[in-house]
Amino acid sequence: MKVTILLADAAEAVNGKLYVLGGGWSITGPDPSPMALAIKIEVPWDQSNQPHVCRLELLDSDGQPVEMETPEGEREIFIEANFEVGRPAGVKPGTPIDLPLAINVPPFPLDAGGRYEWRLSIDGRTEPDWRVAFSTRPRA
Repeated sequence: MKVTILLADAAEAVNGKLYVLGGGWSITGPDPSPMALAIKIEVPWDQSNQPHVCRLELLDSDGQPVEMETPEGEREIFIEANFEVGRPAGVKPGTPIDLPLAINVPPFPLDAGGRYEWRLSIDGRTEPDWRVAFSTRPRA
């Protein structure tokens, strides 16, 4: 599968298209602010009409999962979902099928002056370009 990920202020997936507001940044904060991930997955023809599992997790500069304090204790920050794309009528066999995803993330605290990475995996597999990194500004 081919994956493209873009960081944005907000994103929406409507009728097979991504609508992105404030996209393409890689530095934020240091104060918590909302963010979005605009993701386009190109599902190969032979992998359509099959269930898949995707997982998007936030990692620190050491590749360790970022945790957030919740009432239940420390929790890793991740999003997991199942997806399956069908083959639209009239599409030539062999054509990859686009799956646009927009994930809007509410503000949460991150360390100032830190480096982070959202990493996507599909069916337990990841590729070097299935990730997007960003930094938080240091406090003045």
